[in-house]
Amino acid sequence: METLLNPSKTPNLFVPRTHLFKSSLLHSTFNPQPHTLFSTRALSVTITCKVKTSQGRKNDGKNISKKILLSDSAPELSNEEVKAKPKSGGGAWGLVRKLPKRVLAVLSNLPLAIGEMFTVAGLMALGTAIEQGEAPEFYFQKYPEENPVLGFFTWRWVLTLGLDHMFSSPIFLGTLVLLGTSLMACTYTTQIPLVKVARRWSFLQSADAIRKQEFSDTLPRASVKDLGVVLMGAGYEVFLKGSSLYAFKGLAGRFAPIGVHLAMLLIMAGGTLSATGSFRGSVTVPQGLNFVMGDVLGPTGFLSTPTEAFNTEVHVNRFYMDYYDSGEVSQFHTDLSLFDLNGKEVMRKTLSVNDPLRYGGITIYQTDWSFSALQILKDDEGPFNLAMAPLKVNGDKKLFGTFLPVGDTDSPNIKGISMLARDLQSIFLYDQQGKFSGVRRPNSKLPIEIDGTKIIIVDAIGSSGLDLKTDPGVPTVYAGFGALMLTTCISYLSHAQIWALQDGTTVIVGGKSNRAKAEFPEEMNCLLDRVPEIVESSISKQPDSIGG
Repeated sequence: METLLNPSKTPNLFVPRTHLFKSSLLHSTFNPQPHTLFSTRALSVTITCKVKTSQGRKNDGKNISKKILLSDSAPELSNEEVKAKPKSGGGAWGLVRKLPKRVLAVLSNLPLAIGEMFTVAGLMALGTAIEQGEAPEFYFQKYPEENPVLGFFTWRWVLTLGLDHMFSSPIFLGTLVLLGTSLMACTYTTQIPLVKVARRWSFLQSADAIRKQEFSDTLPRASVKDLGVVLMGAGYEVFLKGSSLYAFKGLAGRFAPIGVHLAMLLIMAGGTLSATGSFRGSVTVPQGLNFVMGDVLGPTGFLSTPTEAFNTEVHVNRFYMDYYDSGEVSQFHTDLSLFDLNGKEVMRKTLSVNDPLRYGGITIYQTDWSFSALQILKDDEGPFNLAMAPLKVNGDKKLFGTFLPVGDTDSPNIKGISMLARDLQSIFLYDQQGKFSGVRRPNSKLPIEIDGTKIIIVDAIGSSGLDLKTDPGVPTVYAGFGALMLTTCISYLSHAQIWALQDGTTVIVGGKSNRAKAEFPEEMNCLLDRVPEIVESSISKQPDSIGG
């Protein structure tokens, strides 16, 4: 007990005796010291007394010491009072400290995450519907302002929002970042705490608490240790503490949602890296010619960085096609050789559709073909290479044609022999009047005479249509999808928990499971049926009853 007296209000420092000190219950010694009026030094008075109370009689003979401080100055605040006193600006600081929790609560909101996923899906569908990577003139014609799609959608929407390169546009990448942030917030605020709780060994000491579980039962004449052995044989992790038992299995099922979130983050990270750090290009190369990879590949985003492989030179050794019995093209192949800066061949492969060539992080796909030139002999002279031009026809069929001048080539009305081809195996020839003259196969060496001109088809030179790309995000995307499939399967594992309490010769058992609600009671009944019954001779050895 501390008492503070102000000497300015108490000029007589010698405190008179009062009835308090004369009480029969208090025997005290009071030795006051003189104190000047203007001194700031505190006066210390020690009181030793015996308190005669019902409780104090039990501790008779023990002294209780108290100190009274007398001071003429204002009292100082105690540590508790200092801590309780609010600091200036404390409200703002508290708001700042609570801000991260509020932001996490908003980001981990399930409806928000679902809305973000639908937004991403909608943008992807829009990117599929709108042609990607075309020149601005294409969108001027496709989405004119004079005739807007749906009454409002024009080329301005496409070019302003970056919908012509949807998967690297700021609106798409921003939505992906927001979705990834929501996944991380949900993992931090929900999934990780659930795993921490699931990993704790929680023993229940009350029989009523065990009976309140989803499944509960009572085993008369049983031992909790025997129950633990049975549960261990069923794959449970068992822990014993006195007469209490705790067991669980399927903890991996609790970790699976975290794995699913991480897998989705990997997929989104890989897709973002592919959209912003790749190179793409396409080229049609006639047989026998070369090209440099770096001249074809163009960057797709701000993270695109070229490598040493971009200096590799590619030579088309041969291009040829396979045909069905009906004459339709079934497959086309390109024999390629790759050379480094020193002219050394570093790789050679014949690629085809669905069988690409990979070198130095660059993938070359066989995607198309064309007819480059027709090599002929004219009146046993040559050979001459006639360039083949694609002709427009209805449908998706290809048709190529060329023209061999005959007679006076300086005449304004020049005439000649026309040659048409749908593929590299048959050439159709027409005379100057456009009448059909015959069909010849390349390399057949069979001559044909048209309007007095002898023609031999020597070879049909095709062109290989190749697509080149680098995609650094592919390994990350594949790893993400693999992890997603694995963790999705693991998430179906049930996390089961079992508690038991030994009450004399009776074992009270309860448990719950986050999945397989119908199968869990059946499994528990089968396990409990395997617990052995204690015979009479061993009942006396059981511990005394412990109340629930």
